[in-house]
Amino acid sequence: MGVLLDTMNSPADLKRLDPAKLKALAEEIRQFIIESVGRNGGHLASNLGIVELTLALHYVFDFAKDKLLWDVGHQCYAHKIVTGRKELFERLRKPSGVGGFPDPAESEYDQFAVGHAGTAIPTAIGMALGQWHRKQNDKVVAIVGDASIVNGASFEGLNNLGLVKRQLLIVLNDNSMAIDATVGALAKYFSRLRLSQTYEDLRKTTSSILEHLPVFGKGMEEALERVKKGIRMALPASQMFESMNIPYFGPVDGHDVESLVKLFKAFDHLDHPAILHVYTKKGMGFCPAGSTPTQFHSTGPFKINGKTVEPEVYSGRETFTEAFGRSLTALAQEDERIVAITSAMCDGTGLGRFRKAFPDRFYDVGIAESAAVDIAAGLCRSGLRPVVCIYSTFLQRSFDQVFQEVSLQNLPVVFCVDRAGFVGSDGPTHHGLMDIGYLRMMPNLVLTAPSNAVEMQGVLAFALSHGGPVVIRYPKDVVPPEKSVSPACAAAFECGRSIVVHPAEDADLYIVNYGSLLAEALEAAQLLAGESVSVEVINARFAAPVDEHLVELAVRGKAVVTVEDHSQACGFGSALLEAAVQSSAHGVGHKGRRSRAGNKAVGGIRVLGVGRSFIGRDSRGRQLMESGLNAEEIATAARRLLQGLGATERIPCQR
Repeated sequence: MGVLLDTMNSPADLKRLDPAKLKALAEEIRQFIIESVGRNGGHLASNLGIVELTLALHYVFDFAKDKLLWDVGHQCYAHKIVTGRKELFERLRKPSGVGGFPDPAESEYDQFAVGHAGTAIPTAIGMALGQWHRKQNDKVVAIVGDASIVNGASFEGLNNLGLVKRQLLIVLNDNSMAIDATVGALAKYFSRLRLSQTYEDLRKTTSSILEHLPVFGKGMEEALERVKKGIRMALPASQMFESMNIPYFGPVDGHDVESLVKLFKAFDHLDHPAILHVYTKKGMGFCPAGSTPTQFHSTGPFKINGKTVEPEVYSGRETFTEAFGRSLTALAQEDERIVAITSAMCDGTGLGRFRKAFPDRFYDVGIAESAAVDIAAGLCRSGLRPVVCIYSTFLQRSFDQVFQEVSLQNLPVVFCVDRAGFVGSDGPTHHGLMDIGYLRMMPNLVLTAPSNAVEMQGVLAFALSHGGPVVIRYPKDVVPPEKSVSPACAAAFECGRSIVVHPAEDADLYIVNYGSLLAEALEAAQLLAGESVSVEVINARFAAPVDEHLVELAVRGKAVVTVEDHSQACGFGSALLEAAVQSSAHGVGHKGRRSRAGNKAVGGIRVLGVGRSFIGRDSRGRQLMESGLNAEEIATAARRLLQGLGATERIPCQR
């Protein structure tokens, strides 16, 4: 670690240091973060930029009782290191270490488990109001960074800041970046201001704030006027916030830790909400992250060899994300109506290739998922074919817009839902285990999922030719090797039609896969074949509408195991059960035709998916195993189902 860092076991140890030593401690923490992320992967660039700011806050405030709120919680690494989690941090994002986001289960210093943007200001307002109601005076500080100030929830919070009649400090950590370069009018506003400032300007701003900041007995308005008169270039920055009647101070240097300590000591006396605007540099102190912060926003493990950084390569295989980007770009060559929209995650969603090929047909709206969906609806109404690319966990924030502006209007918007299912070490804030559930209830939406790169091409072609909205979900994972892909997967997608990828005559069991776990389903079939169990493997392709053939299998009492990397509740298997029960109860097929099976009970279905619990951080492989979704666990579930149905006596129940 480092000479100073070795002695840091709590914020109390930090407070015993002379402020002049905080700069040296910051460098030791940076090196520790680089080593830990290099070993385990994680969010690097933003954490290297916020070290001094974090130290200064902990030096002044007592966050064992004061409240510290994080916006985009991936900035919290230095905070975790100085709040008693230093040893665990060496196993960052591992089950035996600390998570990559704030977590109240880990420490009293964390208020919320935070993985999304825009939450800090509204929750800070709630905590400040709660302190007022309970006649307590614990300080409340919200750190807003990585461009989350542009999020709608942040602005809604600012709009309600007038509710607070006591202290509340908002620290705007302005590093000019989200995951990618920040976009939009507000970003340009801040960028112009940043470019106009010199180091000397920032130093003068700090001096002026310290000289004129209100103390008890001095009015806020008078103090603000004095600050403005003392700062030559800061007026434009204050206009937006002061138009909302929010006291604004800054911008100041976020790496001058001694000055930050003085500022926070002065702000500790305020009895009004205020914003302190702080400039930091993403990737500070690590040249590769500083020069390419997008690449090092969230990175896998890497090794440092001299001056070069070598990412740890697990496989040369294409990922689902890369297959999507390649396929969409190829289709866009043939159809000029295709446009792509994302929310501050161009590279993460695989759109880099598309953006390079069609810069005029690519839109990044920043951390504003709801706006992305509504903009897509407008583009669609204008005759274009928008493709909205958002991670599953973040698309949850657009539920109402998907319903009102797309589903209700039956507009042919294509939603490409990346990071569906398990996402490994990012943990419960980022798993995509709910999207089938909250989307399949909406009329008009077609829900589909490719199982490999071949199907990715096919499903995109289908979605872009379909006359209504289509949702395509796929995981953060590599695609199966091309040689292992069934020829059946090359068949064109037909709405609501499944395909048989491993046929079996008079099958004892049907394994029905939805999405990316087809390889696990096929391996499970092989395991069972070795025990003389005849298994047919079907790739469902669609969760809405459900294939009538699958419903018939269920109604006829066949042994069916459904497989999906989604919650058991409201997922594909649940959809099949619902359709089968409805069909059985009315004696009609799924599409209204008289069922060949008549009115039989549905009892031979076993739905495999994630139980009603949050899944912790781990490797994706272990998450699949522990949720019963790898090949061995699928085979075990099949054996138990067959035993329960009395279908065979030759299958031992293995566990």
